[in-house]
Amino acid sequence: MDNNKHPDTAGFLPDFCHVRTLFAVVLIAELLVFVLVLAQPAGVNRWQALGLYSLYVQWIALGCAVVLCLLRTWLARLRPAAAGVAAWLLILVITGAVTWVARGLVLDSGARPGEYLLRSVGVAALVSAVALRYLYLQRDWRRRVESASAARVQALQARIRPHFLFNSLNTIASMIRVRPAEAETAVEDLAELFRASLETGDGLTQLDDELRLAEGYLHMEQLRLGERLHVLWEMEDLPRDALLPPLTLQPLLENAVYHGIEPRREGGTIRIRGSLRGATLRLCVDNPVTAGATGRPGHGMALDNVRERLRLAFGDAAQFHVHRDGETYTVCLELPRHGAGQGESEGDAHAHTDRG
Repeated sequence: MDNNKHPDTAGFLPDFCHVRTLFAVVLIAELLVFVLVLAQPAGVNRWQALGLYSLYVQWIALGCAVVLCLLRTWLARLRPAAAGVAAWLLILVITGAVTWVARGLVLDSGARPGEYLLRSVGVAALVSAVALRYLYLQRDWRRRVESASAARVQALQARIRPHFLFNSLNTIASMIRVRPAEAETAVEDLAELFRASLETGDGLTQLDDELRLAEGYLHMEQLRLGERLHVLWEMEDLPRDALLPPLTLQPLLENAVYHGIEPRREGGTIRIRGSLRGATLRLCVDNPVTAGATGRPGHGMALDNVRERLRLAFGDAAQFHVHRDGETYTVCLELPRHGAGQGESEGDAHAHTDRG
């Protein structure tokens, strides 16, 4: 996910100024050449035809790419339908111009100039119409996927288990008279958590904000569970402005409390580990589980949503691992170091000990 949202008027045409797009245009044009050469009647020198048609079709393809590159700003301001029609007409004009110039220099089809021009423009009209339609459908599909992903992100961020809310409010109510200062802090932590959960799911958040939110959540649970919950932070010097999807750690910590701490009468320790290896940021959450027990039943919704949000934000550059080793259940995520500053102050070092 990107912080900057592209408006709907950005259009569906790719950036023809990009080298990768130009390479794709050249490759597709050459595939069309192969089809035209194979369609030639018997007796035609196919190697000669391949060379001539390659030169001819590549002139048209690169000419269209150059014009669409130069006019990309203008085309982006048009509605998708208008931009598609304009691009289609430009391709036909360029095809006609190249054909008219090349008919006597390169190609000698035996047909009259007008007939060959009409044939070339007709082929270009069909091929370009199919290509533009494909680009439009691809853009429409991508928008649908992004909308569905945004809805899933917002559903996750709006999802805080009701039992956590009710338990937190009961805990705060019980502390108001005997520990008013702690009750006030708990209210602030709860308000901060719900503020983050009710925000839209667009963009990324800084690691510093995510860790502060996680600390507030665990503080709320420590007030409720008391000595049954211990928290151990093992953080190296991490880039505090590294970016990740909002509310990434909180669902993992909630799972750790719900499945790892609450079912155990003696409680346990949740360990949050963070490290930076090159350009990869690694965050892990460990919680205890009873050996041989399956623990509380769960649907894996939180884990699946976090995994999906990482994939949408970083693609294959992000990894999500779940592992159980004896009495320890571990969830680790690895993501690229995006937005990290060059110089961090010493005060940003985040080496925690037990905050319980």
